[in-house]
Amino acid sequence: MSGPVESDEADLTRKQRREQARTQRRELEQAEAAAAVRRTRLTQLGIVAGIVVAIIVVILIATGGSGGTKKIVSGSKAANETVATVDSLVSGIPQHGNVLGYPNAPVTLQYFGDLECPICKEFTLAALPTLVQDYVRSGKLKIEYRSFETATREPETFKTQQVAALAAGKQNKMWHFIELFYHEQGEEDSGYVTESYLQNLAQQVPGLNLTQWGSDRNDPALVNQVASDAQAASNEGFTGTPSFLIGKTGSPLEKLEPGTYTEAGPYASAIEKLLKS
Repeated sequence: MSGPVESDEADLTRKQRREQARTQRRELEQAEAAAAVRRTRLTQLGIVAGIVVAIIVVILIATGGSGGTKKIVSGSKAANETVATVDSLVSGIPQHGNVLGYPNAPVTLQYFGDLECPICKEFTLAALPTLVQDYVRSGKLKIEYRSFETATREPETFKTQQVAALAAGKQNKMWHFIELFYHEQGEEDSGYVTESYLQNLAQQVPGLNLTQWGSDRNDPALVNQVASDAQAASNEGFTGTPSFLIGKTGSPLEKLEPGTYTEAGPYASAIEKLLKS
């Protein structure tokens, strides 16, 4: 009787081995399939990563590798649009050196700025246009731009860029230059202010004689003016830009602390108070 039992046991053992083998095969096939999926995903990720790197390279090339600087080339559509915006703001308003506005305007606002200062850009693009339109253009206010180094990393670069603006002022075009600078300002500390950048700005200033501008940049009086502005800012205890002094023209000016650089309201209130006093 032992024979059949042994046979059944042997058959069961063989069946178990087959089942075990099938299970192992399924597990192996599943593992291979999972590995294939992983390889496919890794390949896809590699392709995506390559595309991202390529895009970054293209962007860096397009921006001159300047850490996010948006370079606007003179004569391009973007440059023409920026020039039109700036020209519509200041065109028709008298300029003399660093001053925008009529000489006999009853109120004077001194604006201490660094051309590379991003907060100065905020003020210049947000609050300043309203002040220019409502008060400067109507002859109630004149604005004096004064240089104060706060954001520019290198003193020589600061001096060079501020003198370049003042040199445009010798042709009564300084406000065109500084407005264009702020509109096209690059990323802080990216080293975007080069001779090429300044030349490109000058080429965008309507009616600027580039030969004269280049010659005027060597005028030592302009360097002295930058130093004088810095001393004035120090005397007032200013530590940042933009900073402001305001008062009746011809009288001592006082500090203006508006509390905002993007809203024109506090500046307008101070101007109105002086106009009524």
